Amino acid sequence: MDLKLKGKKVLVLASSKGIGREIANKYSEEGASVIITGRTEEI
Repeated sequence: MDLKLKGKKVLVLASSKGIGREIANKYSEEGASVIITGRTEEI
């Protein structure tokens, strides 16, 4: 899947687990620089 995210910066909120975490992982795999936030400190 090519989301055309290479070189883009994305912010994913509530990404310490679940759907948010998977979205952050997918964006990273697609080449984006990912900034994540969440309640759990360990990722």
